[in-house]
Amino acid sequence: MKKVTCYYSETEGGRSPVREFIDSLAPKTQRKYFFVMGLLEEYGHRLPQPHADYVGDEIHELRFSLIEGAVRVLYFFFYQDKAILTNGFLKKANKLPGSEETLAMTRRKAFLSSQK
Repeated sequence: MKKVTCYYSETEGGRSPVREFIDSLAPKTQRKYFFVMGLLEEYGHRLPQPHADYVGDEIHELRFSLIEGAVRVLYFFFYQDKAILTNGFLKKANKLPGSEETLAMTRRKAFLSSQK
């Protein structure tokens, strides 16, 4: 089975919001993130809950909880072997914030446009 490689999306200015978000987390939370990201790389589209979930509009989320609370990192698949991580945040309510989903879709669209 072909593995998935995770990539951080970048803004036009060259920033990587997901990397910045992960860097802001406590070291124990960062280790958990890299563990769950490793699961995504290993299982790809087949990664089940509670580690991942399909949000809609081609957007998925990595999911885990630790010191800071419920951590989410949104991503999409590019071809079958790439996952592009678009944004990360601390989830404070049961429902996914619409602004985070919109941001992920906007970054997905910008990424796909840059690939043409």
